[in-house]
Amino acid sequence: MAQGLASEGDGALSTGGALGRLIRAVETFGFHLATLDMRQNSDVHQRVVAELLKVAGVEADYAGLDEFARIALLRKELATNRPLGTRFSEYSEETASELAIVHAAAEAHRTYGPQCITHYIISKAESVSDMLEVNILLKEAGLWRAPENGDPAKAAIMSIPLFETIGDLEAAPKIMTAYFGLPEIAGVVQARGHQEVMIGYSDSNKDGGYITSTWSLYKASQALEPVFAEAGAAMQLFHGRGGAVGRGGGSAFKAIQAQPRGSVQGRIRITEQGEVIAAKFGTRDVAMTNLEAMTSATLLASLEPEGVSAKDAARFAAAMDELSKNAFTAYRDLVYGTEGFKEFFRQLTPIQEISGLKIGSRPASRTKSTAIEDLRAIPWVFSWAQARVMLPGWYGFGHAIAAFEDKALLADMAQHWSFLQSALANLEMVLAKSDLGIAARYLPLVEDQAKAETLFGRIREGWSLTHDGLLAATGQSRLLERSPTTETSIRLRLPYIEPLNLLQVELLKRYRAGEDDARIKEGIELSINAIATALRNSG
Repeated sequence: MAQGLASEGDGALSTGGALGRLIRAVETFGFHLATLDMRQNSDVHQRVVAELLKVAGVEADYAGLDEFARIALLRKELATNRPLGTRFSEYSEETASELAIVHAAAEAHRTYGPQCITHYIISKAESVSDMLEVNILLKEAGLWRAPENGDPAKAAIMSIPLFETIGDLEAAPKIMTAYFGLPEIAGVVQARGHQEVMIGYSDSNKDGGYITSTWSLYKASQALEPVFAEAGAAMQLFHGRGGAVGRGGGSAFKAIQAQPRGSVQGRIRITEQGEVIAAKFGTRDVAMTNLEAMTSATLLASLEPEGVSAKDAARFAAAMDELSKNAFTAYRDLVYGTEGFKEFFRQLTPIQEISGLKIGSRPASRTKSTAIEDLRAIPWVFSWAQARVMLPGWYGFGHAIAAFEDKALLADMAQHWSFLQSALANLEMVLAKSDLGIAARYLPLVEDQAKAETLFGRIREGWSLTHDGLLAATGQSRLLERSPTTETSIRLRLPYIEPLNLLQVELLKRYRAGEDDARIKEGIELSINAIATALRNSG
């Protein structure tokens, strides 16, 4: 139609107006609008594949195999287009559901085109077999085609590992090296031209604390670059950031700029949480400003050389290793190594009440356990923010600074290294929003008062160490001294948040005492929503 108009001399009509906008929209979004991601936990994949193999008579105890045996078996199955499943067999509800999902994805491809669903994210990816299992499931719906007639294997949907914990981030380069080393995978990746890896900010923070998480993410990104270069594939990192600093939140521009050189390569994906959508994309002008900032940061990070010399980079990395180690020890000792901390957390914060709210896409805990290890990162961070402690966003850093002897080196790093500048800026904002005076008002909610006072004393000590160490490293006399806009914004909002916290404490006290009044529960829910809205990036 456009070509016909142009040939008749109506060039303006062919490129402008409604027709021009429609053409640009189709070029951008196809006929599917937003491209969707699929996502599932690796444990689910293991159970489903194990059942498929067992019912098909291929392997009776897949879960009992070691990693090498699993890889060998999965590769053998991926070498043929014969599906494992059949409609004549009965499967568990879980397996039937997962098979229905991949078949629905295949139907969407046939209906709307292959760009409607392009990524399959594997939560809690810990091994090569975790990635191959997804390809097995894709094969069941014809979304994976085995090599044939000299042509390489084809995957209509990319299997993307999500490395979440500190240990998984450290193992990521080794896992991807082994994955790329499989000939059938190498063919798929080289034909596509790039491979995506997702790195998780939330669970790594809950696992090891803010500083260790941030440094582990940086090192993983840096270590993955040569792995991809060796495989001949462009690397695209998918940053699973939350709204709160404890989940990777903060300035996207600074965060992208702080990535290790060579890790951006002109491509980047970043999650944006629902809580920050209105603030970042609520109006056309604000949305354009944020998108332009992220685009420019991506270009700068891709093109600019490393901001520090190789010698300084080595010195700074060694210092960060020491800081991270000490911060990790302090954080783990408090959160996972202190008897009674779980009960203290569950009673001090409104985590129990938050778990009952229908405000998230997933349950608060991965299992029925009350252990912190099984709690999802979102309610973990969100609960501490409600009580104004913000512990996941800063605890451990103060202990690390106190133990670090070369204060001049630390100041040098804070002044010249974009990575540490970004990390400290986010940490500083969290400290400014925290208020241990308000947090102390939640202490009567804890049953064991002696234990509560002891644990809160440790938290208060850690806050003071972090506060003083941060100011010393940055050369400031007060928090946010060099960020007047942020300082003013927080200062103007805090007076309105404090009464909400006090009201929440009273309502929690009555609710937990057993008062049967629907207005109390409603009031708690309203206070949670109000505090989260006022803090802005709290979960």
